[in-house]
Amino acid sequence: MGRFIVKRMIQMFITLYLVVTATFFLMHAIPGGPFTREKPLPPAVIEALEAKFKLDQPLHVQYFDYVKGVFTFDFGPSFQKVGVDVTDMIMKGLPASAKIGMMAVLVVLLIGIPLGIISALKQNKWEDYVVTILATIGVTIPSFVMATLIIYVFSAKLQVLPSFGLKSWKHFIGPVIALSGFSLAFVARLTRSSMLEVLQQDYIRTARAKGLSEFVVIGKHALKNALIPVITYVGPMIASILTGSFVIEKIFAIPGMGKYFVESVGNRDYTVIIGVTVFYAAFYIIMVFIVDVIYGIIDPRIKLHD
Repeated sequence: MGRFIVKRMIQMFITLYLVVTATFFLMHAIPGGPFTREKPLPPAVIEALEAKFKLDQPLHVQYFDYVKGVFTFDFGPSFQKVGVDVTDMIMKGLPASAKIGMMAVLVVLLIGIPLGIISALKQNKWEDYVVTILATIGVTIPSFVMATLIIYVFSAKLQVLPSFGLKSWKHFIGPVIALSGFSLAFVARLTRSSMLEVLQQDYIRTARAKGLSEFVVIGKHALKNALIPVITYVGPMIASILTGSFVIEKIFAIPGMGKYFVESVGNRDYTVIIGVTVFYAAFYIIMVFIVDVIYGIIDPRIKLHD
């Protein structure tokens, strides 16, 4: 296990380095610059700004300085927000994104997995049909469409839910539903198909032949193996949800990481774009690593090779 963890940490470091490199050069390859305006600034002002942010230096010098800063968790200053560091912006936006993300993850796990289990155990019955229909609808409706429908129906028409901000518990309902809808439906479908496959295995028939209760057969023998494919999806899903959905946060006017990212794209704020991208990539890589370790814990048949 120790050698596996060390090996994966090295791979994680290399992957993150490649992400930083690719993002840096792609951003600088885009025509224009962070100080490009519809009404051009005077050349002297642009030169002063570029000198202040060291953009007048050769690209390779900027690159090595930036890589050094990233791996010390210093993403540099924002080009558009005076006196604001990108790291501070991420730390300011992360709590709001994380709160909504944690609630959405809990909704996905606490509702999606049980629905998938019920659907598998009640195959070809009305419970199965209801779950299948709801899951299909959830998978086919994009999150931004779901968010728009929630605002239109429950905020504009019925006026039972607020449409923006995070001032009270009611403000979380709309964003959490919109953010968790697709993942909940996907987890339910994945759990159902995996559970149906496991229930047909010989060891399940043997367990039932021994006279074990259905609760023990499902809870102790079937569920553990049926959740392996679900964990494969849930790991990256958690990283995606916790770091925030850019579109959902923009629609509900939530001051999370998504807000800063969308604004930085419009403002061509290189350091913010790269910083948020690298932060997301790092979190994603960590979650994939955790999933690999969990594999070996929940199923001894899966070996962690060196």
